[in-house]
Amino acid sequence: MHDVTGFWTALPPQMRDPVLFAIPFFLLLLALEWTAARKLERIEAAERPANGAYLTRDSLTSISMGLVSVATTAAWKALALLGYAAIYAHLAPWHLAVNRWYTWVIAILGVDLLYYVYHRIAHRVRLIWATHQAHHSSQYFNFATALRQKWNNSGEVLLWIPLPLLGLPPWMVFFSWSLNLIYQFWVHTERVGKLPRPFEFVFNTPSHHRVHHGMDQVYLDKNYGGIFIIWDRLFGSFQAEMFRPHYGLTKQVDTFNIWNLQVREYVAIAHDWRSAHRLRDRLRYVFGPPGWTPRGADVISNTAGLATSK
Repeated sequence: MHDVTGFWTALPPQMRDPVLFAIPFFLLLLALEWTAARKLERIEAAERPANGAYLTRDSLTSISMGLVSVATTAAWKALALLGYAAIYAHLAPWHLAVNRWYTWVIAILGVDLLYYVYHRIAHRVRLIWATHQAHHSSQYFNFATALRQKWNNSGEVLLWIPLPLLGLPPWMVFFSWSLNLIYQFWVHTERVGKLPRPFEFVFNTPSHHRVHHGMDQVYLDKNYGGIFIIWDRLFGSFQAEMFRPHYGLTKQVDTFNIWNLQVREYVAIAHDWRSAHRLRDRLRYVFGPPGWTPRGADVISNTAGLATSK
């Protein structure tokens, strides 16, 4: 035990990431879910024919994207550490005591609230959506889908600047970020139904997050919360699960190439920028909602990627 503690403290703060230690548990839960899905597949086929629980190639794609994301996230954290440390040391009016319970409450709630803000922006501003749409590109919803992560964390890094400014040390911000990510793993499953009402009212759950991944019209732009669903209830973006969603983008992708899944929307933005003749239209293509076109006020913007297959 002493050796483990010594190894942990010897790491630089930005590398003390609980996500690394959670990976074996992620894989264990993924294997258990896959086994259960296979056993239940025949029983559910008649009742829920839209999509199977797993497609092996899709799951391998998600896992591959997740492994790359571990490295890219570490790089973004290392870069953010420089800015956060400067803000914490020179601009923060006070430094919160890390041994106080309320500091941890501020850190966890602060990270989750700002994640909600970032997540909502990511679904409403096309340039930010380009970083996030890969996570929604799977037509399956399972623990493997949770690993289908973006490689560009710049938006979150910028949104969490208020936290070191409030006196939270950078390592606590990063630790809370990792806890937030770990929590969100378990909500990516169809194997858990609705939970007791008090829990469903406060926390993000598989039922709430299935809605978020749904491409059905009633589910678009809903349930952005990470750990807490209370933000959606407060800010008008909550939608209860009424039926099994259809998953993926509203214009589904036909590739399992992880590089194409990550960059395809950036390429589409560049194409639309070049095709537009007015600066106003070009800016709307970049900063407007996904799905916006200068021709169609009737084109519906959406969180599930209407703009991703132009």
